[in-house]
Amino acid sequence: MSNIQAMPRQASVIGKYLSLVKFSHTVFALPFALLGFTLAVAYERQTFHWYLLVFMLLCMVFARSAAMAFNRFLDRRFDALNPRTAQREIPAGVIAPRQALIFTIVNCLLFVATTWWINKICFMLSPVALFVILFYSYTKRFTALCHLVLGAGLALAPIGAYLAVTGYFSLLPLLFSFTVFTWVSGFDIIYALQDEDFDRGQKLHSIPAALGKRKALWVSNLLHVFSGLFVIAAGMLGQFGILYWIGVTVFCGLLVYQHLLVKPNDLSKVNMAFANTNGIASILFAVFTILELLL
Repeated sequence: MSNIQAMPRQASVIGKYLSLVKFSHTVFALPFALLGFTLAVAYERQTFHWYLLVFMLLCMVFARSAAMAFNRFLDRRFDALNPRTAQREIPAGVIAPRQALIFTIVNCLLFVATTWWINKICFMLSPVALFVILFYSYTKRFTALCHLVLGAGLALAPIGAYLAVTGYFSLLPLLFSFTVFTWVSGFDIIYALQDEDFDRGQKLHSIPAALGKRKALWVSNLLHVFSGLFVIAAGMLGQFGILYWIGVTVFCGLLVYQHLLVKPNDLSKVNMAFANTNGIASILFAVFTILELLL
């Protein structure tokens, strides 16, 4: 009987931590990591190893979990004051700050340990990757360019997965990283529109707080134009076929669609633009690109 009671309790604990790190948002970077891995294997004709795929996925989980938990730990005071975020796990008392910090440290150590088993360059660059993804949590305290730092963190996914297989850099996966960089930075600005007044009141920095909603949306638009240009450049450089260009059309179409959803005077569809539209864009673009590489 005690074992039966323990199982729901364990599931509840796991659920709390999955909620803490917003595990569902892995959908933004993970498809691009799989794209980078497939690019290395199929396009560069590297040998496929299951263990590399597993280690790459583990690195994604550990790095992202560390980044999200640390962000929640560091922002716990602001989250408690903001009505939109007051029910997050730490301010709501579901997870103690100390537990979140320990969770962060454990995931950082697991990330570095996993890179050791991949190759030398991934291991050597692991502290750099951790610095970028953890440093983001501080940036809102001193720069409106915090969105770009978040974009840089997620942009490590395709090039990191590519490095895990090849052990060297190349322009094509970097173009996909630049795509992620501008795409994520752009949609994070849209997400930050919700907190414009709160950020100003707490002396926190963001592009909406610095420029206002209308100009912030123009910056987001510009970043997403560059996202489209980068996927087009990657397609031309890689000389990809019809499946890739279908993926590009879907990806760019969904970028345009999310900007049609959000208006300076109407933020009611921000969450739809942020989570649903971008999640679908990432998955579909990666699926079409991976099919192009494999078929």
